[in-house]
Amino acid sequence: MRDTAHGPAEGQDGDVVLGDDFVAPEGVVEEEVRARRARRGISSLRSSPLTRKIITFNLIALNILVAGILYLNSSRDGLVLQRANGLVGEAELVADVFEAQLPTAAPVNLMTGDGIDVEQTLAGLDILKGAEVFVFDENGTLAGHVVGQMSRNENGSKDQPTLITDALSVLWGWVSKPFISQSPAVSRSVEDTVRAQVPKVLKAGTQITSGEVADGAVFSVATPIEHNGRAIAVVALVSASGEIDKLVMAERERVLQMFIIATLVSIGLSLILASTIAHPLADLAAAAEVGGARNRGKHGNGRIRIPDLTARPDEIGRLSGALRGMVGALYNRIDGNEQFAADVAHEIKNPLASLRSAVGTMRVAKRDDQREKLLDVIEHDVRRLDRLVSDISNASRLDSELVKEEEEPFDLLTMLRNLGQYLGEEAKGKGIDFITDLPKDSIVINGLEARLAQVFVNLISNATSFCEDGDAIRIWARRRENRVLVVVEDTGPGIPDQALSKIFQRFYSQRDASDFGNNSGLGLAISKQIVEAHGGVIWAENIRPTDADITSDPLGARFVVGLPV
Repeated sequence: MRDTAHGPAEGQDGDVVLGDDFVAPEGVVEEEVRARRARRGISSLRSSPLTRKIITFNLIALNILVAGILYLNSSRDGLVLQRANGLVGEAELVADVFEAQLPTAAPVNLMTGDGIDVEQTLAGLDILKGAEVFVFDENGTLAGHVVGQMSRNENGSKDQPTLITDALSVLWGWVSKPFISQSPAVSRSVEDTVRAQVPKVLKAGTQITSGEVADGAVFSVATPIEHNGRAIAVVALVSASGEIDKLVMAERERVLQMFIIATLVSIGLSLILASTIAHPLADLAAAAEVGGARNRGKHGNGRIRIPDLTARPDEIGRLSGALRGMVGALYNRIDGNEQFAADVAHEIKNPLASLRSAVGTMRVAKRDDQREKLLDVIEHDVRRLDRLVSDISNASRLDSELVKEEEEPFDLLTMLRNLGQYLGEEAKGKGIDFITDLPKDSIVINGLEARLAQVFVNLISNATSFCEDGDAIRIWARRRENRVLVVVEDTGPGIPDQALSKIFQRFYSQRDASDFGNNSGLGLAISKQIVEAHGGVIWAENIRPTDADITSDPLGARFVVGLPV
């Protein structure tokens, strides 16, 4: 039984596609799966746990980032420093205005107005709305005070609305209200705070202080007014209440605005990402569920068809290809088992029919010689059934045994020499020359030594059974790069051309009528199964001279086994 099996290579070319943009070929996906896909929309993502996880994890990372920015609040420190430096400059300018109006030689009294009119000087200053200017004499007595009326718009700056920040502040206040102590806070007035700095300013110069009022934080800068080199008064510039807080809120508002935009973008990208992952996985799961329901008899008979997503260059494409391969291998195994069962039933029917006929004829046979002949037929059919059942049992166990047994490295040439020495004696007993042509160097392969030995025993025994006195059998092996070729050839009658494509099929046998029933036709089929389980190939051909006519009689048969090294 000789034949070469070549499976067509399947390939698929196509553009890279994502999510629902991929459309499987017609007939690949079950009708139920296509119906679910047609009903599916963006709302279906809401019911996908995977989609919710993707969106949740992306938003968690984004929220941690924004919360960290707002918590660290480094912008507040920068704004405070910037504003404090600005107040120092403004306070020193106000002091310079007073010093420029002081008489050089005459004494000065701020309280009585001698030498300078404090109120008139303060009235001529442009002070930002909400800011305050205090003038104290060297005794800490308030000599003048003015509150700024110039709006921000007049100063070239505009107040920015902080709707998000205000809303969050109100929400936080409502949430934290039960946990805040209700005891009244003791606070000092801005005037008292600044007055307390007068002695220090007169001695050490400009001082910066901060404090809290009802409307928020305030900063004050106090600097001395000098007359003839001596500090005679102190001018204090106090920022508008809550000015720094408003600036910080404006910065936070911009951060929150970017956060909202980033959140919307993150959700959109998460939905796109989820559609490229969740929808294909849902199709694969639906196909398996539909197949499982069919196998349970809920929707009639039918085979599972896994959607073809192999055009995707990612893990989902690999998963689809792997599932399709697994399902295909499963159905091939099922088909093989069904065909094997049909072949077994067919092969067993023949000896059973012969037995039934012989038993029926024996009932009416009168002569002893006829009965003896019928007994020989019955004995032959019983031996044939026994051999057939044994070979079928071995073939049915072969798949599981090939999977369970552990492959080990062994020397292929040592095994072939041992088989040649044992089987050569049998061949020589029939007058057949047995020739081995094996390399001197060892060839180590990884596999099941006993199973591969079964293959070569079968090939050599097969050749011996077809040869007659005077024929020859030759075994030779050669290494070719990453493979080794083992050839068993004989000078027997060869193989009929019409049988070359069938000899590796189960229960096929090309023998004389005189040898009918002595072989089950499973030997070469089992050999092919073992070789292919080792990643190898086996084929058969007739031996012909190089220039011979292809229609001429063959010089013998050749079996070639190729195994990976």
